[in-house]
Amino acid sequence: MRSEREKEYLLKAIDASNRIFFIVSPDYQIIATNRYTKEKYGANIVGQKCHQVLCEWESPGESCPANQVIQSGKPVLREKENRSLDLKWSTCRYSYPILSGDKIDAVAIVEFDNPSREEMEESLRRANSFLKNLILSSVDGVIAADKSGKILIFNDAAVEISGYSVEEALNSLDIRDVYQGDTARDIMRLLRSDDHGGKGKLKSFQVDVVRKNGEIIPIQLNAAIVYKGDKEVASIGFFHDLREELRIKKELEKTQIQLLQAEKMSSLGKLSAGVAHQLNNPLGGITLYTKFLLEDYDLEQSAKDDLGRILQEAERCRDTVKELLEFARQTCHMVKPHNVNEAISRTMFLLENQTLFQNIVIEKKLAENLPLVPVDIQQMNHVFMNIILNAAQAMDGKGHLRLSTGLSDDGKKMIIEIGDTGPGMPEEVLNHIFEPFFTTKEEGKGTGLGLSMVYGIIQDHGGVITAKSRIHEGTTFRIELPLEYPNHGGAECEE
Repeated sequence: MRSEREKEYLLKAIDASNRIFFIVSPDYQIIATNRYTKEKYGANIVGQKCHQVLCEWESPGESCPANQVIQSGKPVLREKENRSLDLKWSTCRYSYPILSGDKIDAVAIVEFDNPSREEMEESLRRANSFLKNLILSSVDGVIAADKSGKILIFNDAAVEISGYSVEEALNSLDIRDVYQGDTARDIMRLLRSDDHGGKGKLKSFQVDVVRKNGEIIPIQLNAAIVYKGDKEVASIGFFHDLREELRIKKELEKTQIQLLQAEKMSSLGKLSAGVAHQLNNPLGGITLYTKFLLEDYDLEQSAKDDLGRILQEAERCRDTVKELLEFARQTCHMVKPHNVNEAISRTMFLLENQTLFQNIVIEKKLAENLPLVPVDIQQMNHVFMNIILNAAQAMDGKGHLRLSTGLSDDGKKMIIEIGDTGPGMPEEVLNHIFEPFFTTKEEGKGTGLGLSMVYGIIQDHGGVITAKSRIHEGTTFRIELPLEYPNHGGAECEE
Protein backbone atom coordinates (compact mmCIF):
# COMPACT_ATOMS: atom_id res chain seq x y z
CA MET A 1 0.00 0.00 0.00
CA ARG A 2 1.18 3.50 -0.76
CA SER A 3 1.64 5.85 2.15
CA GLU A 4 -0.33 9.06 2.39
CA ARG A 5 2.89 11.02 1.83
CA GLU A 6 3.64 9.04 -1.35
CA LYS A 7 0.11 9.63 -2.65
CA GLU A 8 0.44 13.34 -1.89
CA TYR A 9 3.63 13.62 -3.94
CA LEU A 10 2.15 11.65 -6.83
CA LEU A 11 -0.83 14.01 -6.93
CA LYS A 12 1.49 17.05 -6.81
CA ALA A 13 3.64 15.65 -9.64
CA ILE A 14 0.55 15.03 -11.82
CA ASP A 15 -0.78 18.51 -11.07
CA ALA A 16 2.61 20.11 -11.93
CA SER A 17 2.92 18.23 -15.23
CA ASN A 18 2.63 20.21 -18.49
CA ARG A 19 0.78 17.33 -20.14
CA ILE A 20 -2.98 16.98 -20.56
CA PHE A 21 -4.15 14.57 -17.88
CA PHE A 22 -7.64 13.74 -16.68
CA ILE A 23 -9.65 10.88 -15.18
CA VAL A 24 -13.00 9.80 -16.63
CA SER A 25 -15.72 7.78 -14.86
CA PRO A 26 -17.33 4.77 -16.61
CA ASP A 27 -20.16 7.11 -17.66
CA TYR A 28 -17.60 9.37 -19.45
CA GLN A 29 -17.73 12.19 -16.92
CA ILE A 30 -14.48 13.98 -16.11
CA ILE A 31 -13.98 13.50 -12.39
CA ALA A 32 -10.38 14.85 -11.93
CA THR A 33 -7.72 16.70 -13.90
CA ASN A 34 -4.51 18.67 -13.43
CA ARG A 35 -3.78 22.39 -13.55
CA TYR A 36 -2.38 22.36 -17.13
CA THR A 37 -5.57 20.72 -18.52
CA LYS A 38 -7.76 23.29 -16.77
CA GLU A 39 -5.65 26.13 -18.25
CA LYS A 40 -6.16 24.68 -21.74
CA TYR A 41 -9.84 23.59 -21.59
CA GLY A 42 -11.25 25.78 -18.83
CA ALA A 43 -11.45 25.67 -15.05
CA ASN A 44 -14.98 24.17 -15.09
CA ILE A 45 -13.97 21.06 -17.06
CA VAL A 46 -14.62 18.72 -14.10
CA GLY A 47 -18.13 17.30 -14.29
CA GLN A 48 -18.42 17.58 -18.07
CA LYS A 49 -18.47 14.69 -20.55
CA CYS A 50 -15.05 13.92 -21.98
CA HIS A 51 -16.28 13.35 -25.54
CA GLN A 52 -17.97 16.74 -25.54
CA VAL A 53 -14.90 18.60 -24.22
CA LEU A 54 -12.10 16.85 -26.08
CA CYS A 55 -13.70 15.56 -29.27
CA GLU A 56 -16.74 17.82 -29.53
CA TRP A 57 -18.94 14.75 -29.98
CA GLU A 58 -22.52 14.42 -28.66
CA SER A 59 -21.90 10.81 -27.64
CA PRO A 60 -18.83 8.56 -27.41
CA GLY A 61 -18.12 6.82 -30.73
CA GLU A 62 -16.49 3.49 -31.40
CA SER A 63 -13.15 5.24 -31.95
CA CYS A 64 -13.30 6.96 -28.57
CA PRO A 65 -10.28 5.67 -26.58
CA ALA A 66 -12.12 5.96 -23.26
CA ASN A 67 -14.96 3.86 -24.69
CA GLN A 68 -12.48 1.27 -25.99
CA VAL A 69 -10.80 0.99 -22.58
CA ILE A 70 -14.17 0.61 -20.84
CA GLN A 71 -15.24 -2.06 -23.35
CA SER A 72 -11.95 -4.02 -23.44
CA GLY A 73 -10.41 -3.28 -20.07
CA LYS A 74 -7.05 -2.78 -21.80
CA PRO A 75 -4.85 0.31 -22.39
CA VAL A 76 -5.26 2.09 -25.73
CA LEU A 77 -2.74 4.31 -27.57
CA ARG A 78 -4.11 6.64 -30.22
CA GLU A 79 -1.95 8.80 -32.52
CA LYS A 80 -3.27 11.67 -34.61
CA GLU A 81 -1.15 13.43 -37.26
CA ASN A 82 -1.06 17.23 -37.32
CA ARG A 83 0.42 19.63 -39.85
CA SER A 84 1.37 23.31 -39.66
CA LEU A 85 3.09 25.00 -42.59
CA ASP A 86 5.94 22.62 -43.53
CA LEU A 87 6.10 20.82 -40.17
CA LYS A 88 4.33 17.64 -39.13
CA TRP A 89 3.84 16.12 -35.71
CA SER A 90 1.50 13.67 -34.01
CA THR A 91 -0.67 13.94 -30.91
CA CYS A 92 -0.58 10.78 -28.80
CA ARG A 93 -3.41 9.99 -26.41
CA TYR A 94 -2.75 7.14 -24.01
CA SER A 95 -5.76 5.79 -22.13
CA TYR A 96 -5.57 3.11 -19.45
CA PRO A 97 -7.99 1.61 -16.93
CA ILE A 98 -7.98 2.29 -13.19
CA LEU A 99 -9.09 -0.99 -11.66
CA SER A 100 -10.61 -1.98 -8.36
CA GLY A 101 -10.11 -5.70 -8.43
CA ASP A 102 -11.47 -6.76 -11.82
CA LYS A 103 -13.80 -3.80 -12.03
CA ILE A 104 -12.98 -0.60 -13.95
CA ASP A 105 -13.44 2.31 -11.58
CA ALA A 106 -12.25 4.96 -14.08
CA VAL A 107 -10.11 5.67 -17.13
CA ALA A 108 -6.95 7.81 -16.98
CA ILE A 109 -6.09 9.69 -20.16
CA VAL A 110 -2.71 11.35 -20.92
CA GLU A 111 -2.16 13.40 -24.06
CA PHE A 112 1.17 14.65 -25.46
CA ASP A 113 2.69 15.80 -28.75
CA ASN A 114 5.22 13.53 -30.39
CA PRO A 115 7.43 15.22 -33.01
CA SER A 116 7.65 13.54 -36.38
CA ARG A 117 10.93 12.48 -37.95
CA GLU A 118 10.65 15.39 -40.35
CA GLU A 119 10.25 17.83 -37.48
CA MET A 120 13.21 16.33 -35.60
CA GLU A 121 15.35 16.52 -38.74
CA GLU A 122 14.27 20.12 -39.29
CA SER A 123 15.01 20.98 -35.68
CA LEU A 124 18.44 19.38 -35.99
CA ARG A 125 19.07 21.22 -39.26
CA ARG A 126 18.18 24.55 -37.65
CA ALA A 127 20.49 23.84 -34.72
CA ASN A 128 23.35 22.89 -37.04
CA SER A 129 22.76 25.98 -39.17
CA PHE A 130 22.80 28.18 -36.06
CA LEU A 131 26.06 26.63 -34.82
CA LYS A 132 27.62 27.01 -38.26
CA ASN A 133 26.65 30.69 -38.47
CA LEU A 134 27.88 31.21 -34.92
CA ILE A 135 31.31 29.81 -35.81
CA LEU A 136 31.58 31.56 -39.18
CA SER A 137 30.61 34.97 -37.76
CA SER A 138 32.91 34.77 -34.72
CA VAL A 139 35.29 37.74 -34.43
CA ASP A 140 37.99 35.28 -33.36
CA GLY A 141 39.49 32.75 -35.71
CA VAL A 142 38.01 29.26 -35.35
CA ILE A 143 39.96 26.29 -36.72
CA ALA A 144 39.07 22.64 -36.19
CA ALA A 145 41.12 19.68 -37.41
CA ASP A 146 40.86 15.91 -37.23
CA LYS A 147 43.53 13.70 -35.65
CA SER A 148 45.55 13.56 -38.86
CA GLY A 149 45.79 17.38 -39.01
CA LYS A 150 43.28 17.85 -41.85
CA ILE A 151 41.35 21.08 -41.32
CA LEU A 152 37.57 20.67 -41.00
CA ILE A 153 36.44 24.19 -39.98
CA PHE A 154 38.05 27.47 -41.03
CA ASN A 155 36.02 30.65 -40.50
CA ASP A 156 36.39 34.17 -41.96
CA ALA A 157 38.38 35.47 -38.98
CA ALA A 158 40.84 32.59 -39.46
CA VAL A 159 41.22 33.68 -43.10
CA GLU A 160 41.98 37.24 -41.90
CA ILE A 161 44.59 36.05 -39.41
CA SER A 162 46.31 33.40 -41.53
CA GLY A 163 46.09 34.81 -45.05
CA TYR A 164 44.87 31.43 -46.39
CA SER A 165 41.51 31.17 -48.15
CA VAL A 166 38.84 28.76 -46.90
CA GLU A 167 39.39 26.58 -49.99
CA GLU A 168 43.15 26.41 -49.39
CA ALA A 169 42.65 25.57 -45.72
CA LEU A 170 40.08 22.82 -46.29
CA ASN A 171 41.79 21.25 -49.29
CA SER A 172 45.53 21.44 -48.68
CA LEU A 173 46.45 23.07 -45.36
CA ASP A 174 47.59 20.99 -42.41
CA ILE A 175 47.02 22.32 -38.91
CA ARG A 176 50.77 21.99 -38.27
CA ASP A 177 51.40 24.56 -41.04
CA VAL A 178 49.60 27.21 -38.96
CA TYR A 179 52.22 27.14 -36.20
CA GLN A 180 56.00 27.48 -35.97
CA GLY A 181 58.12 24.33 -35.73
CA ASP A 182 56.73 21.74 -33.31
CA THR A 183 54.24 24.13 -31.68
CA ALA A 184 51.20 22.07 -32.81
CA ARG A 185 52.62 18.98 -31.12
CA ASP A 186 53.38 20.98 -27.94
CA ILE A 187 49.79 22.27 -27.88
CA MET A 188 48.38 18.74 -28.11
CA ARG A 189 50.68 17.68 -25.27
CA LEU A 190 49.35 20.54 -23.12
CA LEU A 191 45.76 19.67 -24.08
CA ARG A 192 46.24 16.12 -22.85
CA SER A 193 47.59 17.33 -19.50
CA ASP A 194 45.63 18.74 -16.55
CA ASP A 195 47.77 21.85 -16.13
CA HIS A 196 46.05 24.41 -18.37
CA GLY A 197 42.31 24.31 -17.71
CA GLY A 198 41.69 20.60 -17.24
CA LYS A 199 42.27 17.60 -19.45
CA GLY A 200 41.30 18.24 -23.03
CA LYS A 201 41.27 22.02 -22.56
CA LEU A 202 43.76 24.84 -23.01
CA LYS A 203 42.80 28.30 -21.77
CA SER A 204 44.28 31.72 -22.64
CA PHE A 205 47.58 30.39 -23.98
CA GLN A 206 49.74 32.87 -25.91
CA VAL A 207 51.31 31.45 -29.05
CA ASP A 208 52.60 32.66 -32.42
CA VAL A 209 51.03 31.60 -35.71
CA VAL A 210 52.57 31.91 -39.16
CA ARG A 211 50.70 33.74 -41.92
CA LYS A 212 50.82 32.55 -45.49
CA ASN A 213 53.37 35.31 -46.26
CA GLY A 214 55.61 34.21 -43.36
CA GLU A 215 54.58 37.02 -40.99
CA ILE A 216 54.44 36.01 -37.33
CA ILE A 217 51.16 36.88 -35.56
CA PRO A 218 50.81 36.84 -31.74
CA ILE A 219 47.67 34.95 -30.73
CA GLN A 220 45.78 34.13 -27.55
CA LEU A 221 44.61 30.54 -28.00
CA ASN A 222 41.73 28.73 -26.33
CA ALA A 223 41.56 25.11 -27.49
CA ALA A 224 39.84 21.83 -26.73
CA ILE A 225 39.95 18.18 -27.78
CA VAL A 226 36.71 16.80 -29.27
CA TYR A 227 35.89 13.34 -27.92
CA LYS A 228 33.57 10.58 -29.10
CA GLY A 229 33.18 8.54 -25.99
CA ASP A 230 36.73 8.23 -24.66
CA LYS A 231 38.29 8.50 -28.11
CA GLU A 232 39.90 11.67 -29.49
CA VAL A 233 38.41 12.50 -32.88
CA ALA A 234 39.36 16.16 -33.44
CA SER A 235 40.59 19.39 -31.88
CA ILE A 236 39.26 22.93 -32.12
CA GLY A 237 41.00 26.22 -31.44
CA PHE A 238 39.75 29.79 -30.98
CA PHE A 239 42.42 32.26 -32.14
CA HIS A 240 42.28 35.81 -30.75
CA ASP A 241 44.55 38.22 -32.66
CA LEU A 242 46.69 40.16 -30.15
CA ARG A 243 48.30 42.60 -32.60
CA GLU A 244 45.99 45.53 -31.89
CA GLU A 245 46.00 44.95 -28.13
CA LEU A 246 49.80 44.78 -28.04
CA ARG A 247 50.02 47.93 -30.18
CA ILE A 248 47.71 49.82 -27.80
CA LYS A 249 49.66 48.52 -24.81
CA LYS A 250 52.92 49.72 -26.38
CA GLU A 251 51.39 53.13 -27.11
CA LEU A 252 50.19 53.43 -23.51
CA GLU A 253 53.64 52.53 -22.20
CA LYS A 254 55.16 55.08 -24.58
CA THR A 255 52.72 57.76 -23.40
CA GLN A 256 53.46 56.92 -19.78
CA ILE A 257 57.19 57.29 -20.39
CA GLN A 258 56.61 60.64 -22.13
CA LEU A 259 54.49 61.90 -19.22
CA LEU A 260 57.14 60.85 -16.70
CA GLN A 261 59.82 62.48 -18.85
CA ALA A 262 57.79 65.69 -19.12
CA GLU A 263 57.31 65.80 -15.36
CA LYS A 264 61.01 65.19 -14.77
CA MET A 265 61.96 67.84 -17.32
CA SER A 266 59.61 70.37 -15.72
CA SER A 267 61.12 69.84 -12.26
CA LEU A 268 64.70 69.97 -13.53
CA GLY A 269 63.86 72.99 -15.67
CA LYS A 270 62.75 74.96 -12.61
CA LEU A 271 65.88 73.89 -10.71
CA SER A 272 68.14 74.76 -13.67
CA ALA A 273 66.53 78.18 -14.06
CA GLY A 274 67.13 78.97 -10.39
CA VAL A 275 70.77 77.86 -10.53
CA ALA A 276 71.38 79.75 -13.79
CA HIS A 277 69.98 83.01 -12.43
CA GLN A 278 72.09 82.71 -9.29
CA LEU A 279 75.24 82.19 -11.39
CA ASN A 280 74.53 84.80 -14.04
CA ASN A 281 75.30 87.92 -11.97
CA PRO A 282 78.60 86.79 -10.40
CA LEU A 283 79.76 85.43 -13.78
CA GLY A 284 78.94 88.75 -15.37
CA GLY A 285 81.02 90.52 -12.71
CA ILE A 286 83.96 88.13 -13.18
CA THR A 287 83.89 88.63 -16.96
CA LEU A 288 83.60 92.42 -16.72
CA TYR A 289 86.40 92.93 -14.18
CA THR A 290 88.67 90.47 -16.01
CA LYS A 291 88.28 92.53 -19.19
CA PHE A 292 89.06 95.71 -17.24
CA LEU A 293 92.25 94.16 -15.90
CA LEU A 294 93.30 92.95 -19.36
CA GLU A 295 93.16 96.59 -20.55
CA ASP A 296 95.82 97.54 -18.01
CA TYR A 297 98.97 97.84 -20.13
CA ASP A 298 101.26 97.70 -17.08
CA LEU A 299 100.48 94.05 -16.38
CA GLU A 300 103.11 91.46 -17.08
CA GLN A 301 102.44 89.06 -19.92
CA SER A 302 102.19 86.06 -17.58
CA ALA A 303 99.46 87.85 -15.61
CA LYS A 304 97.60 88.67 -18.83
CA ASP A 305 97.86 85.02 -19.86
CA ASP A 306 96.36 83.97 -16.53
CA LEU A 307 93.58 86.56 -16.86
CA GLY A 308 92.91 85.33 -20.39
CA ARG A 309 92.44 81.81 -19.10
CA ILE A 310 90.13 83.14 -16.35
CA LEU A 311 88.07 85.01 -18.97
CA GLN A 312 87.94 81.92 -21.21
CA GLU A 313 86.70 79.71 -18.35
CA ALA A 314 84.20 82.37 -17.23
CA GLU A 315 82.81 82.59 -20.76
CA ARG A 316 82.58 78.80 -20.88
CA CYS A 317 80.59 78.90 -17.63
CA ARG A 318 78.42 81.64 -19.13
CA ASP A 319 77.70 79.43 -22.14
CA THR A 320 76.70 76.60 -19.80
CA VAL A 321 74.39 78.98 -17.93
CA LYS A 322 72.91 79.98 -21.29
CA GLU A 323 72.26 76.30 -22.03
CA LEU A 324 70.64 75.90 -18.62
CA LEU A 325 68.33 78.82 -19.33
CA GLU A 326 67.57 77.42 -22.75
CA PHE A 327 66.85 74.05 -21.16
CA ALA A 328 64.53 75.75 -18.67
CA ARG A 329 62.98 77.46 -21.75
CA GLN A 330 63.08 80.89 -20.20
CA THR A 331 63.73 82.44 -23.57
CA CYS A 332 61.30 84.15 -25.90
CA HIS A 333 59.77 82.45 -28.96
CA MET A 334 59.55 83.95 -32.43
CA VAL A 335 56.95 81.64 -33.99
CA LYS A 336 56.16 82.09 -37.67
CA PRO A 337 55.20 79.77 -40.55
CA HIS A 338 58.38 78.27 -42.02
CA ASN A 339 59.39 75.77 -44.66
CA VAL A 340 60.92 72.81 -42.81
CA ASN A 341 62.74 71.56 -45.91
CA GLU A 342 64.53 74.92 -46.26
CA ALA A 343 65.47 74.85 -42.56
CA ILE A 344 67.02 71.38 -42.91
CA SER A 345 68.85 72.44 -46.10
CA ARG A 346 70.27 75.54 -44.41
CA THR A 347 71.48 73.44 -41.48
CA MET A 348 73.19 71.00 -43.85
CA PHE A 349 74.74 73.89 -45.81
CA LEU A 350 76.48 75.00 -42.60
CA LEU A 351 77.65 71.46 -41.71
CA GLU A 352 78.36 69.46 -44.86
CA ASN A 353 81.67 71.22 -45.65
CA GLN A 354 83.09 70.48 -42.21
CA THR A 355 85.78 67.80 -42.00
CA LEU A 356 83.51 65.55 -39.91
CA PHE A 357 81.08 65.25 -42.86
CA GLN A 358 83.56 64.63 -45.68
CA ASN A 359 83.10 60.85 -45.70
CA ILE A 360 79.40 60.81 -44.85
CA VAL A 361 76.87 60.07 -47.61
CA ILE A 362 73.87 62.37 -47.16
CA GLU A 363 70.55 60.93 -48.38
CA LYS A 364 67.69 63.43 -48.62
CA LYS A 365 64.05 62.44 -49.15
CA LEU A 366 62.32 65.75 -48.60
CA ALA A 367 58.69 65.67 -49.75
CA GLU A 368 57.57 68.41 -52.11
CA ASN A 369 54.73 70.92 -51.70
CA LEU A 370 54.64 70.60 -47.94
CA PRO A 371 52.64 73.17 -45.95
CA LEU A 372 54.44 75.73 -43.81
CA VAL A 373 54.85 74.84 -40.15
CA PRO A 374 54.56 77.38 -37.30
CA VAL A 375 57.91 77.16 -35.49
CA ASP A 376 60.56 79.27 -33.86
CA ILE A 377 63.08 78.76 -36.65
CA GLN A 378 66.11 79.54 -34.48
CA GLN A 379 65.09 76.85 -32.00
CA MET A 380 64.27 74.42 -34.80
CA ASN A 381 67.68 75.03 -36.39
CA HIS A 382 69.16 74.20 -32.99
CA VAL A 383 67.18 70.93 -32.96
CA PHE A 384 68.37 69.88 -36.43
CA MET A 385 71.96 70.95 -35.73
CA ASN A 386 72.11 68.99 -32.48
CA ILE A 387 70.68 65.74 -33.86
CA ILE A 388 72.70 65.85 -37.10
CA LEU A 389 75.97 66.58 -35.30
CA ASN A 390 75.27 63.74 -32.84
CA ALA A 391 74.66 61.42 -35.79
CA ALA A 392 77.91 62.41 -37.50
CA GLN A 393 79.88 61.99 -34.29
CA ALA A 394 78.26 58.60 -33.64
CA MET A 395 79.35 57.43 -37.12
CA ASP A 396 82.84 58.85 -36.52
CA GLY A 397 82.60 60.69 -39.84
CA LYS A 398 81.83 57.55 -41.93
CA GLY A 399 78.42 56.24 -42.96
CA HIS A 400 75.04 57.32 -44.29
CA LEU A 401 72.96 60.20 -42.94
CA ARG A 402 69.28 60.00 -43.91
CA LEU A 403 67.02 63.05 -43.84
CA SER A 404 63.32 62.78 -44.73
CA THR A 405 60.16 64.88 -44.39
CA GLY A 406 56.50 64.26 -45.08
CA LEU A 407 52.98 64.48 -43.67
CA SER A 408 51.27 62.07 -41.28
CA ASP A 409 48.50 59.85 -42.62
CA ASP A 410 45.82 62.20 -41.27
CA GLY A 411 47.58 65.23 -42.81
CA LYS A 412 47.70 67.09 -39.47
CA LYS A 413 51.38 66.68 -38.59
CA MET A 414 54.75 67.24 -40.21
CA ILE A 415 57.00 64.17 -39.89
CA ILE A 416 60.78 64.67 -39.86
CA GLU A 417 63.17 61.73 -39.61
CA ILE A 418 66.94 61.93 -39.13
CA GLY A 419 68.75 58.59 -39.22
CA ASP A 420 72.32 57.35 -39.19
CA THR A 421 74.18 54.08 -39.75
CA GLY A 422 76.25 54.41 -36.60
CA PRO A 423 76.85 51.78 -33.92
CA GLY A 424 73.37 52.23 -32.41
CA MET A 425 72.46 52.20 -28.74
CA PRO A 426 71.31 49.47 -26.36
CA GLU A 427 67.82 49.87 -24.91
CA GLU A 428 69.12 50.80 -21.47
CA VAL A 429 70.89 53.83 -23.01
CA LEU A 430 68.07 54.70 -25.41
CA ASN A 431 65.61 55.00 -22.52
CA HIS A 432 67.64 57.85 -20.96
CA ILE A 433 68.90 59.94 -23.91
CA PHE A 434 66.38 62.77 -23.36
CA GLU A 435 67.18 63.09 -19.66
CA PRO A 436 69.11 66.21 -18.60
CA PHE A 437 72.83 65.71 -17.96
CA PHE A 438 72.78 62.20 -19.40
CA THR A 439 75.59 61.70 -21.89
CA THR A 440 77.60 58.87 -23.40
CA LYS A 441 80.40 61.19 -24.50
CA GLU A 442 83.77 61.41 -22.81
CA GLU A 443 84.11 63.74 -19.84
CA GLY A 444 84.47 67.34 -20.94
CA LYS A 445 83.02 66.71 -24.42
CA GLY A 446 79.35 67.12 -23.58
CA THR A 447 77.09 68.63 -20.91
CA GLY A 448 74.26 66.11 -21.43
CA LEU A 449 71.84 68.97 -22.07
CA GLY A 450 71.69 68.82 -25.88
CA LEU A 451 68.97 66.22 -26.42
CA SER A 452 67.05 67.31 -23.32
CA MET A 453 66.90 70.81 -24.82
CA VAL A 454 65.79 69.30 -28.13
CA TYR A 455 63.07 67.39 -26.27
CA GLY A 456 61.91 70.57 -24.54
CA ILE A 457 61.82 72.60 -27.78
CA ILE A 458 59.75 69.98 -29.60
CA GLN A 459 57.44 69.70 -26.61
CA ASP A 460 56.99 73.49 -26.55
CA HIS A 461 55.89 73.30 -30.17
CA GLY A 462 53.24 70.73 -29.23
CA GLY A 463 55.22 68.00 -30.95
CA VAL A 464 56.67 64.61 -30.12
CA ILE A 465 60.21 63.31 -30.59
CA THR A 466 61.09 59.63 -30.37
CA ALA A 467 64.16 57.55 -31.16
CA LYS A 468 64.66 54.00 -32.41
CA SER A 469 68.02 52.29 -32.30
CA ARG A 470 69.58 48.87 -32.70
CA ILE A 471 73.12 47.80 -32.01
CA HIS A 472 75.20 47.83 -35.25
CA GLU A 473 72.20 49.18 -37.23
CA GLY A 474 72.15 52.87 -36.31
CA THR A 475 69.68 55.29 -34.79
CA THR A 476 66.69 57.20 -36.19
CA PHE A 477 65.03 60.22 -34.58
CA ARG A 478 61.41 60.95 -35.52
CA ILE A 479 59.90 64.38 -34.93
CA GLU A 480 56.17 65.06 -35.24
CA LEU A 481 55.13 68.73 -35.38
CA PRO A 482 51.50 69.90 -35.50
CA LEU A 483 50.55 72.19 -38.39
CA GLU A 484 48.84 74.47 -35.85
CA TYR A 485 50.97 76.00 -33.09
CA PRO A 486 49.63 75.04 -29.63
CA ASN A 487 50.30 78.54 -28.22
CA HIS A 488 52.01 77.44 -25.03
CA GLY A 489 55.53 77.29 -23.66
CA GLY A 490 57.89 80.27 -23.57
CA ALA A 491 56.93 83.89 -23.96
CA GLU A 492 56.53 85.46 -27.38
CA CYS A 493 59.30 87.80 -28.49
CA GLU A 494 58.50 91.43 -29.02
CA GLU A 495 59.42 92.57 -32.51
